[in-house]
Amino acid sequence: MKLLEDRIRKNGVIQEGNVLKVDSFLNHQMDIDLINEIGKEFFRRFSDAGVSKILTIEASGIGIACIAAQYFHVPVVFAKKNKTKNIAGDVFTAKVESFTHGKTYDIMVSRQFLGPKDRILLIDDFLANGKALEGLANIVQESGAFLAGAGIVIEKGFQPGGRLLRERGIRLESLAVVESMDEKAGELIFRQDPWDTL
Repeated sequence: MKLLEDRIRKNGVIQEGNVLKVDSFLNHQMDIDLINEIGKEFFRRFSDAGVSKILTIEASGIGIACIAAQYFHVPVVFAKKNKTKNIAGDVFTAKVESFTHGKTYDIMVSRQFLGPKDRILLIDDFLANGKALEGLANIVQESGAFLAGAGIVIEKGFQPGGRLLRERGIRLESLAVVESMDEKAGELIFRQDPWDTL
């Protein structure tokens, strides 16, 4: 998605340890006009999938998932990272290792929101090692729902997550795939995508 790639080049910051900061427009301060285009693109790519719900993980995926859901006209469910009084009771759980935070979380989704009649689209902001998406996919499988696919805003193509999830048979669509980044030169190379029309 050229619009997204251009914005990453303009405002993304490459940091040590293969960290790409996009917090000025995607996952801290959010450019809603850009995220609206991202939502439209996810709908374009998955409009044939019969999506009945979008599932994401707190916190960065929630805003993106909500805007995308407007085009699908479906609810958003998000996996929580901490148990609260609101989510006490019967839940689906999975362990998720966060690349960004260097922590392992027990994520959970109330069983009342996922079931065998659902066709689930996963949405998240980043894909690096794929642990968050793997955890969400495991929850979908445990619930008996059908996993229609996964939409990622930015995939780090040089890390194993995308390959591992595709090998698992998950339909994975990433709007921008970073093939390499050079912290010293401040350079990013994106994989060319045949869908790339915007």
